[in-house]
Amino acid sequence: MATPAAPLTCPKPMKATSNGVFQGDDPLDYALPLAIVQICLVLVLTRVLAYILRPLRQPRVVAEIIGGILLGPSALGRSEKYLHTIFPPKSLTVLDTLANFGLLFFLFLVGLELDPKSLRRTGKKALCIAIAGISVPFVLGIGTSFALRATISQGVNQGPFLVFMGVALSITAFPVLARILAELKLLTTDVGRMAMSAAAVNDVAAWILLALAIALSGNGSSPFISLWVLLSGAGFVLLCILIGPPIFTWMAKRCSDGEHVDEIYVCGTLAAVLAAGFVTDSIGIHALFGAFVLGVLVPKEGPFAGALVEKVEDLVSGLFLPLYFVSSGLKTNVATIQGAQSWGLLALVIFTSCFGKIVGTIVVSLLCKMPVQEALTLGFLMNTKGLVELIVLNIGKDRGVLNDQTFAIMVLMALFTTFITTPIVISIYRPAKLAVTKYKHRTIERKDTSKQVRILSCFYSTRNIPTLINLIEVSRGTAKKEGLRVYAMHLMELSERSSAILMVHKVKRNGLPFWNKGEVSDSNQVVVAFETFEHLSKVSIRPTTAISPMNSMHEDIITSAENKRVAMIILPFHKHQRLDGHFETTRTDLRHVNRKVLQQAPCSVGILVDRGLGGASHVPASNVDFTITILFFGGHDDREALAYGMRMAEHPGITLAVVRFAVDPALAGGSVKLKMSHNSNPEVQPEDEVVISKLKESISTDGSIKYEEKTVKDSTELIEATKSYNKCNLFLVGRMPEGQVVASLNKNSECPELGPIGNLLTSSEFSTTASLLVVQQYRSQLSQDALNSLEDGETSDGNESN
Repeated sequence: MATPAAPLTCPKPMKATSNGVFQGDDPLDYALPLAIVQICLVLVLTRVLAYILRPLRQPRVVAEIIGGILLGPSALGRSEKYLHTIFPPKSLTVLDTLANFGLLFFLFLVGLELDPKSLRRTGKKALCIAIAGISVPFVLGIGTSFALRATISQGVNQGPFLVFMGVALSITAFPVLARILAELKLLTTDVGRMAMSAAAVNDVAAWILLALAIALSGNGSSPFISLWVLLSGAGFVLLCILIGPPIFTWMAKRCSDGEHVDEIYVCGTLAAVLAAGFVTDSIGIHALFGAFVLGVLVPKEGPFAGALVEKVEDLVSGLFLPLYFVSSGLKTNVATIQGAQSWGLLALVIFTSCFGKIVGTIVVSLLCKMPVQEALTLGFLMNTKGLVELIVLNIGKDRGVLNDQTFAIMVLMALFTTFITTPIVISIYRPAKLAVTKYKHRTIERKDTSKQVRILSCFYSTRNIPTLINLIEVSRGTAKKEGLRVYAMHLMELSERSSAILMVHKVKRNGLPFWNKGEVSDSNQVVVAFETFEHLSKVSIRPTTAISPMNSMHEDIITSAENKRVAMIILPFHKHQRLDGHFETTRTDLRHVNRKVLQQAPCSVGILVDRGLGGASHVPASNVDFTITILFFGGHDDREALAYGMRMAEHPGITLAVVRFAVDPALAGGSVKLKMSHNSNPEVQPEDEVVISKLKESISTDGSIKYEEKTVKDSTELIEATKSYNKCNLFLVGRMPEGQVVASLNKNSECPELGPIGNLLTSSEFSTTASLLVVQQYRSQLSQDALNSLEDGETSDGNESN
């Protein structure tokens, strides 16, 4: 008699928490402790890989895809013991639930980054490029699907397989592309703007095609079910478009800048995201669609969208989202790609993917009369894949449309195409190297003072705005001259956070007035301040934006200064004044930016130490009553400071006091001989005399300028004499003054970028409410003292609070 077969037993469902190892429980047999171990393992591995790949300037998604593959059966998962201990089959439901929960909110954030208004404004050129970038690879993907169905994907449902392959090959990852463009400093270039516009259109089209693919891949035997799913999905989107925007706009209007966003609005929105996910999952087109649609409908202007990002992003992107890459990696077994046929199919898929995207984009770009190099760059940029690609592949795998071998081939294709993007774009497109701008007026000091002066004023936050505007007000000269053009550059850090891409929307109006074409409804303080000032004054102000990691921010500033042919860059000091009058470091890395600009600038540079010039608001021209003091010792930088001061003196509300310090003649060459600096070259002295004589001529015709000479014996007298001028509103000094007078001052100062006099005026022993502008004049080769002071300072960074 045959023995009956043993009944199949399902593993017991995992309990949430254990009783602890002392009670004999293994924590890894319980859902919560095991999930913690899995999350920590994923975080450590992906962060280490991201650090290793950083020199190659790869986006973090590449490290996360590789990390997922390494943790799966392709690498570590070859050990059965590891796989059953860390990722046992009974834990995968919890893992997939957490991963999809994170993905749900991440797709909401992706929707937040996509601006429907910008889609409507997409030019014909970008639209044509986007259509070509979708249609050509989609057709080639369908062609490739026939080759796969005839070999490794036999028996799969033809309709869904064709659509899934077409979508997988035609996708451009919008968030990943934005990250790459920002890293390569191409966001503000023509290529960058074109790529972002085309990728946004591509992103929307990909989601529509994916919805079609999911509807077709349902288990229903009747085609009417797929049609019903599509119609229900379309109805859901229309309902959201009708109901969502009015509600979100009402919430956004009740959230004003600088105020805390009410928690009820954030919670209500997040609950709506979950509800939308439930509805689309019930329809049968995946929960992610509902979250994405709601994200697109949230208004991008104002603090509301930013508050949602702040609340959601760090937890989702940092903690939950990496689990999705592991979930994907556990399904990816590279070992299934065996034999010449499989590897040949991998090569075929990679070739058709790259060929379709790159060639399709290049051909249309050339037809749109784009330069060959830009068209080639755009082709490779549009070939970027990423998370959305993985979502498509995972849905296809879960629906039984893609088998293990096809899935592994497609994942490696996505990894390869994304990996090659950055190195190839770097090698073929270098806009900064292509055009080295040559221009004449790189300093404020010039023979023809009637020519227009261009200044690049940089700011990090609204704290710098009032002083900056009042400085621009007093710098504008007279109506007889061509005037002043100011480029107000907002320096924004590109952090590791994916939502830094929200800043891309600000870049779209780079170099244009804030209120240009009525497109901007952003009512933040920066916009209002500059808009009001330009209307009230005769100064042309053009806002620009630099989005970079802090360690390369100086490159954006220098490139922008050269492109805009400015005479001076004004940078904010890396410290801000506390209520007690002492300075406190705002951010140490701002100091690095300032030093790099001083070393490499194509024009003169000013470091602005803000003590509230004119108070906390813009002072109208008719109310300006400032005293500006120039401490003149001699040399290039002091002459630049004097030239700037003379321009300020043309303003009717400015009184300019120029104080020239000289060493007491009785001590010159005597026993108390001061140590002369390397810069104290007698040859520069006649130039100082020339500018002083011109200054004296101006005094005879302009009563607002005062000049006096002070003789001092040593540094102590110099410090005491300087203190007597502390009642002014603004000090103007050179960074590296020359001559015997300053040679005795301590050169090993805390902030060498300010120079000896600048450090004296910002020291705790010097009491004043006057702001300070430290000026360095452009020279084709800076003096060795100037360079050494900046290099020495790099090694002496420490606690910088005075």
